[in-house]
Amino acid sequence: MKSRFGSVLLVAVGILSTGLGVANAQIASGERQLGRTVVEPAYDLTTGEAIYLMTPMAATSAAHADENAASPLYIVVYPSSAANAVGTMNCAHEGGDNCADHGPGIADLAAQAEPGVYGDGVWGHDHVMDGPGGPDFNVTWQVVVVLFTNPAAARTHITTAAQLDAAIAAGDAFSIVTPTVIHGNLVAGATYARATPLPPAP
Repeated sequence: MKSRFGSVLLVAVGILSTGLGVANAQIASGERQLGRTVVEPAYDLTTGEAIYLMTPMAATSAAHADENAASPLYIVVYPSSAANAVGTMNCAHEGGDNCADHGPGIADLAAQAEPGVYGDGVWGHDHVMDGPGGPDFNVTWQVVVVLFTNPAAARTHITTAAQLDAAIAAGDAFSIVTPTVIHGNLVAGATYARATPLPPAP
């Protein structure tokens, strides 16, 4: 499957060169395929509840998309040291990345950007975005990677806008806005349940 987030690592390297609660163990984890689409779990920024995003397979960055028309899709990355505190991730990295089309690139980005936090391993990441009724609910999403600046802060599981804003304001996290824009629709949990799990990356 062609990477949808392939440009994220290159963007982060460019930026760096210029100086720049406990999760429920039963939360859904990993990408699944339904027809020619990929369905993956996420969190609603307003409520912190589980939602599900469906995107076309082999979707590429929308090169001519109007960035003003795209809403943020936050990818919050956690180090292995936070595993016991944050629990199951939307996309697990250790033991085989179950979001194979973008998870390895996100993990590499984190390890290069904040080696003091992620240098000993990446546990996984969550997708956090506006659901129906949210101020930024959309079908066009701009990928924004969120990294923690210290291991202690990474032990807080961020699933809402209030938590995300607080972590960034406190200097406990920062965001990397990438040029990667994807198209995706929210679907019911039943759609995710009937889709077929995709094989993990080694």
